[in-house]
Amino acid sequence: MFWLLVIIVLGVIAYRYRVKIMAKVLGQPESRIQRQIGRKKDY
Repeated sequence: MFWLLVIIVLGVIAYRYRVKIMAKVLGQPESRIQRQIGRKKDY
């Protein structure tokens, strides 16, 4: 039960800071990643 709570909390934190995390991992500016996340998918 404790591990489930830990996983949920980590998931929420990762979602909140997804732009900063992706910017670090991909080595791109945060503004570019923010634009790509915000863009609508055309399919």
